[in-house]
Amino acid sequence: MTPSDIESSRDLTNVLRRRWYVLATLALVYALNIADRFVMSTLIEPIKAELQLSDSAVAFLTGVALAVFYVCAGLPLATLADRTNRRNMVAAALGTWSIMTAACGLAQSYWQLLLCRLGVGVGEAGGTPPSHSLISDCFPWRERAFALSVFAVGASAGSMLGSSAGYISDAWGWRSALMVLGLPGVVCALTILATVREPQRGRLDAAAPSSLKSSLLDTWHFARTQRALLHSWAGGTVFTLWAWGLMWWTPSYLVRSHHMTLGAAGGALSLMHGLGGTAVLLLTSILMTRLARLDARAVPLFLVGAICVGTIPSVIAYSTSSTTLALGMLWIFIPMSYANFGPTFALVQNLVPARMRAQASALLLFFANLANLVVAPQVIGAASDALVTHYGVESLRVALMPLTLTGLWSAYHYWAATRSLRSDLLRAGNVSE
Repeated sequence: MTPSDIESSRDLTNVLRRRWYVLATLALVYALNIADRFVMSTLIEPIKAELQLSDSAVAFLTGVALAVFYVCAGLPLATLADRTNRRNMVAAALGTWSIMTAACGLAQSYWQLLLCRLGVGVGEAGGTPPSHSLISDCFPWRERAFALSVFAVGASAGSMLGSSAGYISDAWGWRSALMVLGLPGVVCALTILATVREPQRGRLDAAAPSSLKSSLLDTWHFARTQRALLHSWAGGTVFTLWAWGLMWWTPSYLVRSHHMTLGAAGGALSLMHGLGGTAVLLLTSILMTRLARLDARAVPLFLVGAICVGTIPSVIAYSTSSTTLALGMLWIFIPMSYANFGPTFALVQNLVPARMRAQASALLLFFANLANLVVAPQVIGAASDALVTHYGVESLRVALMPLTLTGLWSAYHYWAATRSLRSDLLRAGNVSE
């Protein structure tokens, strides 16, 4: 081997090492994002009891309050991410939402907690879109579904951490749980600033990197010509309404309808998220490396199959009176809810040019978070309050039941995305003729 070959080999090793370090670090950021968001779902019952809230009020606090600023801040921050240093934005966002999560544990009233929760939303809005864009400049288009599935392991790990807060709450109170989950993010933010470098945008795409800047209006006009992208956004939004809308209320459902303690419910769910969700994500990442090389349409078709596999268990889990059967079905439904993450993120990233990626991701999160953080918590909470005079403690179960079938609506959109996927990938400049 010549000296130049050795040098080339070292350069390749360094590139691979750097991109895997970036991926692992951003997956950790995503884990903290989901943990700091999901912890409020786990702590609904003690917060509700201490502050004497209705289901509608606690739904506004835990869901809508986060969504208002997440949705309002997400799109302008994503536009900024497509124009400026993404690494710095991720670090700043992580530090902000971590401090505000810890501050939630210091709140002494409903309004103080609400204001801190709004701050969490502002921080989280600046985290995921630039992370997606960074990863897309570390991995070529056929590897993005794989890389973003690995990134999405952060969701299962974060959900496990958020669910495990029930143990901390049982031992030391819900305030301690928020403090424990909030503070580590500050250390992680400083580490990102010190160790992660900003890559050139679009350097791995088939089209030459462009120096043009795109506004949100430019991105929206381009997206309107991309039918596969529109269906991917719609599929991801309805999927989030179905899967994460149901899971948002699952700890309270297990406590009320199956008489489990908060610690027991949170512990069972943490294993489903952490072990089951991670296993599905890793299996998905392995499949993505093969499916994307065979046919780009295999990615959305995989999602159609995954949703169909998860729908029947979701119906049974929220209708049965057997705690054993409900937990068994949740062991299928909750892990399968993670199959969507990486493939959907990759579809969105691949269907727009590099200069629009953070904004395209933010638009997906805009729609999905409206479904997950506004519609599902607030509508289900209001329905549960309205049904309580008829169904008593079972009102939440009855309110959740119609939501169990909406996954099939999501599956339709992913199937529809296959019809124009190839031409839309060409138009986005991610593949060549």
